[in-house]
Amino acid sequence: MKAVLNIVLAAIAVFLLYICYESVMGPVRFEEEKNIRDKAVQARLLDIRKAQAEYSNTHDRQYTDNFDSLIYFVKNQKLPLVFKKGVLTDAQLENGLTEAKAIAIINRAKKTGKTDELKKYDLDPEKFSRDTTWVAVMDTIFPKGFNADSLRYVPFGGGKQFEMDTLTQVARSGAPICLLEVKTPYEVYLGDLDKQEIINLKDQQQQLNKYCGLKIGDLETANNNAGNWE
Repeated sequence: MKAVLNIVLAAIAVFLLYICYESVMGPVRFEEEKNIRDKAVQARLLDIRKAQAEYSNTHDRQYTDNFDSLIYFVKNQKLPLVFKKGVLTDAQLENGLTEAKAIAIINRAKKTGKTDELKKYDLDPEKFSRDTTWVAVMDTIFPKGFNADSLRYVPFGGGKQFEMDTLTQVARSGAPICLLEVKTPYEVYLGDLDKQEIINLKDQQQQLNKYCGLKIGDLETANNNAGNWE
């Protein structure tokens, strides 16, 4: 009987030791996995921010709240890439010359064969030029092999998509300002981890009056589309 009691006590001791171990290591493992997933989600959000920045540049400073439109833009839109050779001198600038005017004069000279204006402004087509080529958005802002279709999906989210919204406000000057917000709550990409740890994490964020998840931009305050982790 005493032997059985010793075995039971030993089992209880092992169980209690396991509980103590888990109480320490559980949060540690959760934090380690959270850091891995946070980085993946943050990277995807930054990719969305890059794509939206280029979209805005070619759409009158407006963002899109639609992933289909954003992904189509990334896959199909081309951006101008200007190769510059030479700069205007102080004397040329003082003489009223601008880059646009200089290029117009050079193009006119090439077309007509007349060099009077070139001489007037001391322009040498061999030393001053501006050539524009068109490069696909995909090749400009993303690495080779980038999958544009992945932009909409939250890493570790089981196929769930980011929430993306825009809002246009009017500045005091009367100019329209387009705000962007792209976000995903903790439950989407941490949902299969320890539930209590997620509750604790959300409680901490709520006490700080912060969003319970990761996001870029804000629909209430213009913040240059900063991430809430930056």
